[in-house]
Amino acid sequence: MTTPSNGAVRATGRRRTRIARAAGALAGVAVTVFGAGLAARGTGELHVPAPGTTTVLRAAVFAALAVHLGELAGARIAGPGRAPRPWALWAALGGAAASAGQIVLLAGVSGLDITAAYGTRDGGLLLAMANAFALAAGCVALGRPGWAAGPLALVVGAEALRAHPEPYTPELGTALTVVHLTAASLWAGGLLYVLRATRLRGGGREALARYARLAGWLYVALAVTGTCSTLRRLPADVVLTTAYGRALIAKLALLAVVSALAVAARRRLRRGGDAVTPARTELAVLAGVVAVSAVLTVVPDPHWVSLRPALLR
Repeated sequence: MTTPSNGAVRATGRRRTRIARAAGALAGVAVTVFGAGLAARGTGELHVPAPGTTTVLRAAVFAALAVHLGELAGARIAGPGRAPRPWALWAALGGAAASAGQIVLLAGVSGLDITAAYGTRDGGLLLAMANAFALAAGCVALGRPGWAAGPLALVVGAEALRAHPEPYTPELGTALTVVHLTAASLWAGGLLYVLRATRLRGGGREALARYARLAGWLYVALAVTGTCSTLRRLPADVVLTTAYGRALIAKLALLAVVSALAVAARRRLRRGGDAVTPARTELAVLAGVVAVSAVLTVVPDPHWVSLRPALLR
């Protein structure tokens, strides 16, 4: 009886990893395209026009923001050495295209022309986001990537305002979203950049350790702002009967998996073991979190469900 060589074992591991990544990518696409519709099934909530297309564009904005902000922070975390090929320019251009695409979609579903769509609250904020992404791309193209932090802050602010049109304490909701979105982008995007740098350099335990220290604070910021936003936005009596509540449960489940993977990676770091494998899996699950977060921005506001009986009286 022969035993497989180390090379064969590694090749099998790589194949399994590729299959798992492909399956994860397909699952992420399915969640992005069909998630809003599935979450709202049987809830009796109003139909959201073009939920799949809207969610795809929202996810593209979140991904672009994470990649660009993560690259700005990750370059400092990774320290000196060979740097991965920059993705910031393409991320910014993709974010601008996704923001502009939402304006076109808004005009189509509302029966407005493009100029009239700009005049709406959502249209104006999306236009500001598209221009800010384009300005960030210009900063990168001019060889001043650090200057892109300003336009990206405008993107975060505009997205936070767009997400809180409700009449109940929108200022607090906007502030919570600014912190939450920034922390989430740095967590996912920073991990992506550090893992790319680690792979390029053939090591990088120090970079992963520095990232782990930052990620701990980001996790606290996400937990606090996420809890506060949930308490504000989701009435307890409609957690299981609204699309928002169902999507939120899915997001919390994924975050629990991410938390376990993050703890495993940090334990391996302390023990001198391989922390890259759980960190890569953590990044893959974070991509799923981004997809579900995009669904949360598309489904109806659960407060309207809670208020509906009072409105009908």
